[in-house]
Amino acid sequence: MSFSLSPRMPSGPRRRTLLASAAGVALLTGCSPGPADSDATGGSPSAADRARARAARDSDGLAARYDAVMAAHPGLAERLRPLRDEAVRHAEAFGGLAAQPSPTVSTSAPATAKTPLPVPDTEQAALTDLATAERALADQRAKTLLGVPGELARLLASVAAAGAAHAYLLTEGEGEA
Repeated sequence: MSFSLSPRMPSGPRRRTLLASAAGVALLTGCSPGPADSDATGGSPSAADRARARAARDSDGLAARYDAVMAAHPGLAERLRPLRDEAVRHAEAFGGLAAQPSPTVSTSAPATAKTPLPVPDTEQAALTDLATAERALADQRAKTLLGVPGELARLLASVAAAGAAHAYLLTEGEGEA
């Protein structure tokens, strides 16, 4: 008795193999740097470089907001210092020159070239203001990550998630801490 091969037996790669290969290529292509990341821009910064610089500046600005609130409401300093320090680490992760951590901020410090940031009069309003700033920045970063290459997109996503968590800790999370 001889066994013959079924005429329905595929001779080439299976459909699943082809689909998996195509999906893998699409993922690799989506995560690899494209022309916007190359030096073909004639010496101007790439979109990724601009996004990274903006993210660093935004994190520096957020750290300055925390400093202003801690100066105006010293009773919040212990609660806010870890979040402020995270903003500094985020600025550094984006390649920024973050301000040095300030253990205490004096309200009688000499005037600097920087315009002082406005701070709400009450602690609760100041916390709400910081939470709003954290949420807005997290939303902005979530939108920005769609247009940058893989590693920077992952960093923006991580920092955006941290910002959303900070917003929660500043408002809704206060009764649970």
